[in-house]
Amino acid sequence: MSLAVKAKIIGMPKLLQKLKVIPDVARAEIRIEMARQADEIVAMMKSLVPKDSHALEKSIGWTWGGKVPKGAMAIATGGKGDLTITIYAGNDEAWYARFVEFGTRAHTAGGKFAGAEIPAIPAQPFFYPAFRASKKGAKRRLRSAARKAAQKVAAQ
Repeated sequence: MSLAVKAKIIGMPKLLQKLKVIPDVARAEIRIEMARQADEIVAMMKSLVPKDSHALEKSIGWTWGGKVPKGAMAIATGGKGDLTITIYAGNDEAWYARFVEFGTRAHTAGGKFAGAEIPAIPAQPFFYPAFRASKKGAKRRLRSAARKAAQKVAAQ
């Protein structure tokens, strides 16, 4: 025995119109939240970085897309398409960001300073600890922004 049920959805054209708007509204809301989260992560990194000359601190930032300044290390890249954000540290002046983050081992220099004994420099991580501490909360806030965008469109 089969039961055939016919149903008519009232307001289907209006619903379809709202579903078309969701991606644009969600994209705008998510973009705003991504920028806010990147600012928070960058602020935490700046608070953790050693402040010998302040050059490294000033070099920490974020950008839309994958392009970073010359000499920078980009480790935190997230998103897709035009919603890709990259957090970086370093530039031409503060090219040593990776050495501060990961440290160095003792070695004998070559090139211009050949033969010089370079001591080990202990790691002073600032990049990964800030990123790891903020990652979970950032994802949660981005999901919340997408949900709010959908609710905003549904309320129209």
